[in-house]
Amino acid sequence: MHIRRFDAGFTRRHFLDQIARGVVTAGVLAPLWPAIAAKGTADAAFPDELLSIEAYTKGKLAPGKDIDAGNVDLVADLLDPIQIAQIRTMGRRLRLAPETKDVMRLSPWEYMEATLRNAGKARFDANGNVVNEDGRPWIGGNPFPATTNGLEAFAGLTLSWGRHDSCVYAIKECDVGTKGDVDYRYEAIWAEMSPVARVAMDPRPYLEGDEDKLRYQSIFFMSPDDVRGGSFLNIWPYDQREFPDLFGYVPTFKRIRRYPTNQRFEPMLPGSDLYLSDAWAAGDPFLTWGNYKVVATGPALAPLSGNWSSARENWQVPTHGGARGNTFYDTAVELVPQTITVEAEPVKFPRAPVSKKQVRFDLRTMLPIGMISFDRRGDLFRSFDGAYSLYDDGSSRVMDGQHPYWSWTHVHAYNVQTGRMTRIEQVAKLSSGDRMRVNDQEIYDLYLNQGAMQRRGR
Repeated sequence: MHIRRFDAGFTRRHFLDQIARGVVTAGVLAPLWPAIAAKGTADAAFPDELLSIEAYTKGKLAPGKDIDAGNVDLVADLLDPIQIAQIRTMGRRLRLAPETKDVMRLSPWEYMEATLRNAGKARFDANGNVVNEDGRPWIGGNPFPATTNGLEAFAGLTLSWGRHDSCVYAIKECDVGTKGDVDYRYEAIWAEMSPVARVAMDPRPYLEGDEDKLRYQSIFFMSPDDVRGGSFLNIWPYDQREFPDLFGYVPTFKRIRRYPTNQRFEPMLPGSDLYLSDAWAAGDPFLTWGNYKVVATGPALAPLSGNWSSARENWQVPTHGGARGNTFYDTAVELVPQTITVEAEPVKFPRAPVSKKQVRFDLRTMLPIGMISFDRRGDLFRSFDGAYSLYDDGSSRVMDGQHPYWSWTHVHAYNVQTGRMTRIEQVAKLSSGDRMRVNDQEIYDLYLNQGAMQRRGR
């Protein structure tokens, strides 16, 4: 009989002991980042029981099976409490996918390449901002790979949300009420561009003259008619102590106005449960939040691959669950060998409706795989869980330069206290003709300045 030295019980005790001692390390059998840098996978850093859901559950679950109300208790410690409640009481299901070993399939190729190339060059300056070893803005990739420091985790995430130099997401949003009906439907364009830490677009790593800015980001509402032409433009300073400049175009008055940007916890549309603060689980400058601390570590289930299919019309994802089968997107999840959960408090937002948020990161890539927030009384408030994928399903692919496109595919934003769900998905194109773009030099002129807001708002 083969006796395993490192079984699920051992790893659970190992991670709990680390949290109890307040010293969390990345990797169990070996340091995580050197293992990834050497082989491109995390296998050498973890025992078999953390690399396979079948081994973790001792054969009770395997890729191809669904997690549902009948078996969710087998993996309850791999999910957040809101996901568990959704599965137990709302009919949510999660399809298990094979584990992705190659880290280059878990983020844009150039971003991961830059992370490997630039490892060890980042530091915080006297103001708390991330800089390169020469004191200038960061040069590309994640500045703190495989970190178990909460501030470093959020700093890396905030510096590059989508991990592309520029991108346009064509979005369809559905807002589902408590009776399961879709109460609102919207179409929108979300655009981003990084003037610093550029890894794919020339010039790189900086856009000359814009080194003092972290990102340009905009959202244009395309339908229905009552919101068509409205837009917002965020211009982020590189200094994370400062709030972004926020401009909005109001079609009714045909003018651009400036908005206060410290009020980032309000829905952007009627019926929606999405806030500016939610973006990528790090929608605010990271120095406007504080008291960062790691409150948990261990394996998790996360939607990292298999969530895009070329066979789906316009890439749209089927739904299930809730009272009318409209509440949840079909989602594939896989075992992540180690995550950290980082807790943070909104220290620069005295009127924030949240007291804290907890974001779970995949330590191999520092991707956020889920967020839950708590109200001012400390009760569960909202959740934000997204799905990712390489846009390559074996029969077709979407290209990003020389490599398949990697991005998010869909997101659930759920309000526990009202029972309302906002779900958004990335599609190929909208009825307006706008389409997904990545690392395209035209994105700034089309979407990321006040002239674009005025042209589209007519």
